[in-house]
Amino acid sequence: MRYRVTHKTEYEYTEIVGQSYNEARLLPRLCYHQNIISTHLEISPREADYRIREDFFGNQVAYFSVPEPHREFSVTAISEIQIFSSAQQLNFAEGASWETVKETLEKDRRREIQDARQYTLDSPFIEITPSLTAYAKTSFTIGRPLLEAVHELMERIYRDFIFDPEFTTLATPLTDVLEHRRGVCQDFAHLAIGSIRSQGLAARYVSGYIETLPAPGKEKLVGSDASHAWFSVYLPEVGWMDFDPTNNQVPSDQHITIAWGRDYGDVTPLKGVIFGGHNHELKVSVEVERLGH
Repeated sequence: MRYRVTHKTEYEYTEIVGQSYNEARLLPRLCYHQNIISTHLEISPREADYRIREDFFGNQVAYFSVPEPHREFSVTAISEIQIFSSAQQLNFAEGASWETVKETLEKDRRREIQDARQYTLDSPFIEITPSLTAYAKTSFTIGRPLLEAVHELMERIYRDFIFDPEFTTLATPLTDVLEHRRGVCQDFAHLAIGSIRSQGLAARYVSGYIETLPAPGKEKLVGSDASHAWFSVYLPEVGWMDFDPTNNQVPSDQHITIAWGRDYGDVTPLKGVIFGGHNHELKVSVEVERLGH
């Protein structure tokens, strides 16, 4: 499936910003199931010192400054992407048990395994707690195949939690999400990752977009899509497997990957340092347009 994604971020400041320094993780990454046809950023006011490099996780990061004084600032990422169906055709009830995978992660010295091991540890947004471990234990029973356990965990999060964009912010602890059973896709991804890591397994955070389809007979509204988040779990000899707890599905050709890391902090779409500005109003709009096969 071929898509055009337009992600626009706009800031309006109450006072003049003298200059700013920014980094954006808005350019999609090349994956085995995803081909980048074109991608670029449109920045206003005009940027300086623009450059792109890969970060530690292999994500595309654009660095730039805005030296011109301004009250308004916008960054628009426009990308055309070809997605190949990546629905994993595995029998989740087969394969290695989660205990076997845990032991492999602990003892195997191959480079791929050592790279995956970093995703078993706590990270800034995800701290393993007794309550998180207890929530995970229901799915990770003795001898259960890893993918079956993760698939059930995904289904439980979908059933147990209410999607509520008014409940959480970036500062809301994962313990609050677990206690109140409310949150958004970012929270549900963090919750799943923390649950999996609590069992000594490797899981990472994935940011991107998902195509949203309008109700029958209705036109899709421009800007009605939003950034999305899901997670991946590592299975030796197979690789990383994606799961989307917000929608209770294994991603296929409607999920577009931008970046991945330990948690949201590693894949923040846009951040930087400004001089001046005082308060600001932020607007974000995303459009995912299907172009055909």
